[in-house]
Amino acid sequence: MAKFEYFVVFAEMRTGSNLLEANLNRFDDLACLGEAFNSHFIGYPKSEAVLGVTLSQREDNPHLLLDAIQVAVGTNGFRYFHDHDPRILDRLLADQRCGKVVLTRNPIESYVSLKIATQTDQWKMTNAKHEKSTQIRFDLEEFADHLKAQQDFQLKVQKAMQVSGQSAFYIGYEDLNDIDVINGLAQFLGSYIQLDALDDKLKKQNPAPLSEKVSNYDAMKAGLAKLDRFDLSRTPHFEPRRGPMVTKYVAVPKSNLIYLPIKSGPNAAVLSWLAQLEGVSADELSSGLKQGEMRQWMQDHPGHRRFTVVRHPVARAHAAFCQHFLEQAGGGYAEIRQTLRSAYGLKLPKRELRPETDKQYDMEAHARAFHGFLRFVKNNLNAQTSLRVDPAWASQVALVQGMNEFAPIDLILREDQLQTDLPLLLSDAGDVELLGETDPYVERLAAIYSPKIEKAARNAYARDYFTFGFEDWRP
Repeated sequence: MAKFEYFVVFAEMRTGSNLLEANLNRFDDLACLGEAFNSHFIGYPKSEAVLGVTLSQREDNPHLLLDAIQVAVGTNGFRYFHDHDPRILDRLLADQRCGKVVLTRNPIESYVSLKIATQTDQWKMTNAKHEKSTQIRFDLEEFADHLKAQQDFQLKVQKAMQVSGQSAFYIGYEDLNDIDVINGLAQFLGSYIQLDALDDKLKKQNPAPLSEKVSNYDAMKAGLAKLDRFDLSRTPHFEPRRGPMVTKYVAVPKSNLIYLPIKSGPNAAVLSWLAQLEGVSADELSSGLKQGEMRQWMQDHPGHRRFTVVRHPVARAHAAFCQHFLEQAGGGYAEIRQTLRSAYGLKLPKRELRPETDKQYDMEAHARAFHGFLRFVKNNLNAQTSLRVDPAWASQVALVQGMNEFAPIDLILREDQLQTDLPLLLSDAGDVELLGETDPYVERLAAIYSPKIEKAARNAYARDYFTFGFEDWRP
């Protein structure tokens, strides 16, 4: 019984996929059928069908061709690039009966080769005397797009292999003329044949060094030096993905608005403003709608606008700390409060007392406790604790990303600009009174704020600072 029922070669243009296919087709029990799912042709540029499936039939139902490949005699496969028919990709990645081969090449070499082939219109070469050569001009922005498309696709494939417990056969451009590697690949795919020689018809195109193929070679070197090739500037994060939390959305029919609240933000003030617009109390605003109900509401209210409000990370963390660990410590937070006391050494006021009534809990104690809470948040968001990442202190980036999975947010407002920005949501806000103080804990925070607290907040919420462009908190 064959190891795999069929296979796919994940590659890109100018990575040597033609040569790899030629060598795979030398094995009698393997067959590589070209770019079977290329958006512009089927198999090869002049082919009319693959395994009896025409281009129009494949366009109507790509799984028809994939089924034909899977059941064909022998082990059949095809080359698949990142811009090929996306409708079959998830099936390919999940199917453990499909052997995965990943072909890679130095991206700058594949980029230059692609530019030359595009200019000369020579995509294959079997005789060196017919070689067409030219110099290309390096474009940094174009190359960056080329690189990102390849990396994003490779990461998608890699992640799919990891979560499904599969293994792919990785092969580099430099290995394509190594007969031992090619024989090993065939064995991986289930072939019982071993070759004595590789295909020698296809010839390497443009073997000259890059310095001779790129007219602005020095500019290319300078440009590549600016690229963060290893993504060193990336802000690492280990937060779990969050859902959209649609039931928390507040739909306001008269004003045609949907408010997407972020926990520990200025929600009470925004809801009060919305309630005034509607002429009701804040408790009467419509919320709790499930996803299907919210979609229906959106359909019934064309022209609606979805907005949320972000708060400075220092103020938001402080609000979460005060609300859930000083004044309430209920709703599932009591256990976390105890962990903060035992594992992180936070000296919090007695559970049954408000901070103002505990004489041992003064502003100095509050500053120390809040700083300790920020250290906990950093560890918690970096998956270094056993406790849940609660929406009350999860990064606002993660929460907004979750919201966007349901429907993109129209406007992201800042708390410190609400007085001027909220009326912009409406053509006429009428005589609705604008917001007063949006943070009930701001005076307490102003009394303890310091560069030490700012630094701890930046360590905990690096993604929020970077994404939303927050500066240091100002009392």
